[in-house]
Amino acid sequence: MATLEKINAFLKAVNAAAWGPPLLFLLLGTGIFLTIQLRALPIRRLFFALRTAFGREARYSGEKTEAGVSPFASLMTELAAEIGTGNIVGVASAMALGGPGALGWMMLAAVVGLALKFSESFLSVQYRMQRKDGTYCGGPMVTLTRAFPGERLAKMLAVFFAGSTVLVSLGMGNMTQANSIALAMQDTFGVAREKSALVLTILLLLVVTGGLRSIAKAAEVLVPGMALFYLGGAGMVIGLHAGELPRTLLAIVRDAFSFRAVSGGAVGAGISLLPPALRYGISRGVFSNEAGLGAGGISAAAAQTDDPVRQGYISMTGVFVDTMVICLVTGLAVGVTGAAEGILEAEKADGAAMVIQAFESVFGPAGGYVVAVGILLFAFATMAGWAYQGEQAFLWLVKKDSFGMVYRVFFCFAAFAGCVCMAETVWNFAELANACMAVPNLLCVLRLWKEVKEEAFRFESRIKKAEQKKDRNT
Repeated sequence: MATLEKINAFLKAVNAAAWGPPLLFLLLGTGIFLTIQLRALPIRRLFFALRTAFGREARYSGEKTEAGVSPFASLMTELAAEIGTGNIVGVASAMALGGPGALGWMMLAAVVGLALKFSESFLSVQYRMQRKDGTYCGGPMVTLTRAFPGERLAKMLAVFFAGSTVLVSLGMGNMTQANSIALAMQDTFGVAREKSALVLTILLLLVVTGGLRSIAKAAEVLVPGMALFYLGGAGMVIGLHAGELPRTLLAIVRDAFSFRAVSGGAVGAGISLLPPALRYGISRGVFSNEAGLGAGGISAAAAQTDDPVRQGYISMTGVFVDTMVICLVTGLAVGVTGAAEGILEAEKADGAAMVIQAFESVFGPAGGYVVAVGILLFAFATMAGWAYQGEQAFLWLVKKDSFGMVYRVFFCFAAFAGCVCMAETVWNFAELANACMAVPNLLCVLRLWKEVKEEAFRFESRIKKAEQKKDRNT
């Protein structure tokens, strides 16, 4: 136990430095820069992107081949990896550590994150390659090596990104989710962690070992269902406390620039110059929607699409659904019920407890079951999505496609370890791995921004011509 505490303290210190001003400014700065250069196209074309992503044509991938999956299935796989415990536990703990203003920074990060997700997903499809079996392989690691062939720095960044992706897959995409499931089952239903670990490992083996198509089929069913289930419950919580909405919104704006360390204690060296709301809002926002990390591009590259820009728009909608809808609803539910204040009095940033308290204010003891089921579904979907993304990065590193099954099995058994590990250690490890992924991806996007801009405007002309033709016909 003493060794685990030392490891946790070390990870916490390194993590605090990694998520300091340089990385936060790089994330926000790159998003703002791309938004300006693209003349806010990702924001202005959000409705078009949503219509395209959830329309009938997105479910059809063209001629049925083994090369990839439909654009909709690709988006659901991407969303499965994104919509996890960060949407419940992450949002609430960000508000506990940074105050209500953290929710505001999460929304701002999501707005600029639209351009980030659009750009990195477009580039991943644009530069993807096909393996010998015909399947697609893409992501920042492929983009870096194909856009800058023979360049040593690009190769180093690609290797660093792929290695970090594997770590994130096992950490944030696996062990943190497994840990949240085990805790939820233990606290709500009294199930021992070891039993949860065993059942979870078996379920993962059934889904993950089938590869992309098995994961995509599960995601197409699981993601919409779990989102509607959770949003329905959270919507009722907000609706029955609607009178508190003005106070909550005012607190979000007022506390956005407060330097008050709401969780008690020091905020941490290297980030003390930033308001806690900004630090925790952005880092947990990135943890949730992954804009700027580049992992979403790996799933986007698996889509059979007629245009990389179109898939960029489709992938971008994941940021909207994940943060601007689900995270916002979670934060407002916690805010309007005053659940944050009850937890903060004990100086304990327990995100799950905050959300459970909010739901229990409406549903009584059943509220805890609703949240527990939500955490279980969200976390399991995330694990399935990240199994694919981590596998692709791993295969790119080892250059042996036959090792895919080895990674899938190892991933499933890592979940068992996540269920019984110290929760804080797992979360600190996950956030550190996120930071390691973001740097090479952001540098890649910044080096290729002119191509992103040129292709985005080319596709915009195509959209306008189609709209003009439709207007003439009507």
